[in-house]
Amino acid sequence: MEINVYSQYFKAKGTFSGVERRGALVLLVSDSEAGMISYKVAVSFFPHIDDEDFKVSYDAYFEKEIYNAPGRRSKKREAVLLESIRSEVDAIATEHEASVDWEHPLNETRLG
Repeated sequence: MEINVYSQYFKAKGTFSGVERRGALVLLVSDSEAGMISYKVAVSFFPHIDDEDFKVSYDAYFEKEIYNAPGRRSKKREAVLLESIRSEVDAIATEHEASVDWEHPLNETRLG
C-alpha cells in the first residue's frame, strides 16, 4: 500500500518540455508489500501560473528510492528520512537543471 508520508508545494525554477515551471510538489512516499517497506523521494515541477494554479504536470516528475528493507513503517525512520529530503530533492533537481526554493512554501506541510 502506497502512502504519502510527506507532501508540500514550494516555489521552484525549471523548464521542461519547453514550459517554464515555477512550482514543485515534493513528496516522501512509503510503499509496503509482503513484509517489505520502501521509501522514495519524489518531485514534480509544474507551471504554477498564478496563486490558484496547483495543476501538477507529470512530464516533469522524478523520483528516487532511498530505502528498501524488510519491515514496516517506523516514525523514527521517517523522521530520519525527512531530515534528508531536501538534499535528495536538490540532487534530483540539479540533475535536471531545476531548483526548489525551500524558503518559499506554497502551502502547509501535509504528513500522512
